Amino acid sequence: MEQKTITKYNILEKYFGYKSFRKGQETLIDAILSGQDVLGIMPTGAGKSICYQVPALMLPGITVVISPLISLMKDQVSALNQAGIHAAYINSSLTENQIAKAMQYAAEGRYKIIYVAPERLETQEFVNFAEHANISMVTVDEAHCISQWGQDFRPSYLKIVQFIKILPKRPIISAFTATATEVVKEDIQCVLGLCNPEVLATGFNRENLYFAVEMPKKKDAYILDYVTEHSSESGIIYCSTRKNVDAVCDKLSKEGVAVTKYHAGLSNGERQQNQEDFIYDRCPVMVATNAFGMGIDKSNVRYVIHYNMPQSMENYYQEAGRAGRDGEPSECILLYSAQDVMINRFLLENKEQNTEFTPEERKAIRERDEERLSMMTRYCTTKNCLREYILRYFGEQGEKECGNCSNCQKEFEELDVTKEARKIIECVLELRQRYGINVIAGTLRGDNRAKLREYHVADYSSFGALKELTEPAIKEIMEQMMAEQLLFRTNDKYALVKVTRLGREWMEGESRILLKKAKEDNFAKASLNSSQTSAKTKQRKSDILNSRGLELFDLLRELRTTIAREENIPPYLVFSDKTLVDMCVKLPFTKEEILSVSGVGENKSKKYGERFTNQILTFTNGEKEKLYFGEVEEVLNSTEHSRTGKENGKTKNAKQDFSLTAQQAIEFPYEEKYLVTEIAEQLNRLRDPNTTKKITGAEIFRFIMSEELASQTFYGRMPKKEVSEKGVLAGLFLGPRISKTGTEYQDIYYNEQAQSMIVEHYTRDKNS
Repeated sequence: MEQKTITKYNILEKYFGYKSFRKGQETLIDAILSGQDVLGIMPTGAGKSICYQVPALMLPGITVVISPLISLMKDQVSALNQAGIHAAYINSSLTENQIAKAMQYAAEGRYKIIYVAPERLETQEFVNFAEHANISMVTVDEAHCISQWGQDFRPSYLKIVQFIKILPKRPIISAFTATATEVVKEDIQCVLGLCNPEVLATGFNRENLYFAVEMPKKKDAYILDYVTEHSSESGIIYCSTRKNVDAVCDKLSKEGVAVTKYHAGLSNGERQQNQEDFIYDRCPVMVATNAFGMGIDKSNVRYVIHYNMPQSMENYYQEAGRAGRDGEPSECILLYSAQDVMINRFLLENKEQNTEFTPEERKAIRERDEERLSMMTRYCTTKNCLREYILRYFGEQGEKECGNCSNCQKEFEELDVTKEARKIIECVLELRQRYGINVIAGTLRGDNRAKLREYHVADYSSFGALKELTEPAIKEIMEQMMAEQLLFRTNDKYALVKVTRLGREWMEGESRILLKKAKEDNFAKASLNSSQTSAKTKQRKSDILNSRGLELFDLLRELRTTIAREENIPPYLVFSDKTLVDMCVKLPFTKEEILSVSGVGENKSKKYGERFTNQILTFTNGEKEKLYFGEVEEVLNSTEHSRTGKENGKTKNAKQDFSLTAQQAIEFPYEEKYLVTEIAEQLNRLRDPNTTKKITGAEIFRFIMSEELASQTFYGRMPKKEVSEKGVLAGLFLGPRISKTGTEYQDIYYNEQAQSMIVEHYTRDKNS
C-alpha cells in the first residue's frame, strides 16, 4: 500500500486546525524546507512560530529553538503539547535529572522541537548532546537581541554563533523578530552568519490596533475610569519605574479591580505567581515594568496602556503589540507628560553599560539611545497619523490618515505661527543658545519666576515678546519647529535648545510655519475615552453574533474556563475567542463538523470536541439555527479570511479616499446652515464605512480655502476666519459661536447653496 505523503498543508490542518497559511508564512516555510537560511520580520500575532514549527515536523532531525525567557518557552511548549506535538524546553527551572531526561528523549527522536535558553548552549552537557544529535535547524527567536543596535541587546545571544560553529554539520538557521530597523536587520544577518538567506518582512502594520496618545492632567483617574469601563476585558498597564507599578496597582486594587503586578523588585516566586494569575485570567489586569511581556502568548489582551512614555519606538511597538494577538480590535494608549522625557533621560544616564564594549562603542550606543528617545518624544507630540509615524520609523510607507488612531479621529485646524516662530528663534539667539525650553518659554511669556530673575532674562528685548500666549502654547510651537528641524535639543541632561542651519536660513526667507491645532468643539470629544471612538472603526468577531449567538458564545467561554482549570492551563490554550465565534457560526454537532472550525486540529478535537459539540447540541436542541448577522459567506470571510487579508481568493483592497456616489449625494440632509464639522459628520453618515475613508472638516475647509472662498489668520491662540467676496456669493457667511470656556468668536457657516457645492465636489460618479 502506497504511503501518503505528508505535506505542510496536512501538518497545518492536523495540528493547528487551519486550512491556509497567513501572509509570508508559506514563503519562509518553503525556503527552510529547501535548506535555505531565513530571516522573518513579522509583527506580533502574525504567526512567526508556525514558520519554524511546521518545517521542524518535516525535517529529519531535531530543531533547537533559542529563546530568551522561561515564560516564553513554557507557553510555546504547552501550546505544542496541546496540539499533539511532542516538544520540551531546557532551562534553569528544571532539575538536572529533568534536563538529562529531556535531552535523552530528544536524542531518541521523541521530541522534534527543543527550546533552550542561550546561556544553556555553552554548558558541557548540552554541548555533548548537540555534538551527537541530528540537529536539522537552529531557530533564533527574538533575533533582535543579538544586535548591539537593537532595543534589547543580550550579550548571551552571541553564544549562539559559537554554538553553531561546534556542531559537526551546519544546520539550517532561521531567525525571527517582530521589530527591526534596517540597521538591526543587517546586523542580525551579519552576526548570525546567515548564508544567502530568504529575508521577509511582512509589514509592521497591525490594522486591528487602535493607537492613541492622551495627555490627561490626572493619569491615575484616567486609568481607573478606563479599566472600570473595560472591566470584562484583559489588559496590561506599563510603568517606567517599580514605584509607579506599586502605586498604580495599589490604587486599582483598592477600587476592587482584579489586578496584579510584575517588576524586578519582586521575588522569583511572586513574579511567577502574578504572571500565572494574569495568563489564567484570575487577575485580568497586569501592571508592570518593561521586564514583563516578552513572549507572553496571551491572545485576548484587549488593551495596553503606557502610564509613562517608553525610551524607544522599538520598545513601545513591541509592548503595545501584546494587545490583540488574536486579530481582534484592541487599543494601545500612551499617557504622555513632559516629565516622561526627563525620567527617561535620567534612566539613560544611569543605564548600566556593557563592559565588553569599547569606549567608542559605548558612546555610539548612548547617542543611538538619545536619538531613539527623541523619536519617541516626537511620536507623542505629532499631530499627524500615529500609525503612519510608526510605519515610517520602521522603513515602511503608510497612508497619511489611517482613520484608526486618536490623531485621525480628531479634527485639526492649521494655524499660521510664522510670526511667533521668528520671535522664538530671535529669543534663542539672543540668549546665546544657553538654555532649555522652559527658560525660553518663560522669557517669551515675560514670567517673573525666581530662576528667570537669576538669569536676568528681563534685560533682553525678547522678554515678554509672546506674552499673549500661554507657556504650553509656546512650547507646542517650539516642538513643531523641532519637528521641522529649525530648532534642536542637545542630547544631554541640559537639553539646550539651539537654532539649526536650516533655522537660520529660514529666518532669511519667507516660508511659513503651520501648527495643527485640535478644534475646540472636537477636542472635547477626542479627549473622551478612546473606546468610544475606536469602537466605531473596528468591530470584533463576536459583534457578528446576534443575541442568541452571544448567549452561546458566553456558554462556550464558561466551558473553556472549566476545562482550563481542570487541566491547569491558560484558557486560550484550549481554544481562542475566534475559534469559539466560528463554532457559534457553524454550529458543529459531530466530530467531522467540529474539524471544519478554524483553529480546531485533530488532537484538540479528540480532547475537547465532544464536550463542545454537546454544549452546542444542548443549547440548540439539535436544530441548526442562524446565530449571526449577515449572509453566511460574509460571516465566514470575516472569521476565516481575516488572517490572510483575502476574500474569495482576492486581495482585500485598502479603503478609498472619501467620495460619494450619485445616489448617496441625493440623500444629503440639507439644512438652513451648517458648520464645516457638521457637514463632515453628515457626509460620513452617507459613505460606505467598509470601503471609504472618513472626511474631516479640516479637509473640507482646505478645499474651501483652495477655491479662495475663505481664509484664516492666526492671532494669539485663536484663528481669525474671513469670507471672501467670492465666498459670500457661494453661500458662506460669518456668524457668532460660543467656545466651551464661554468666549464668543466668529466662525463660518454654510447655507444650502454652499452645502450643495461641497456635496457636488465630493460626488465622483456625477453622471451615473
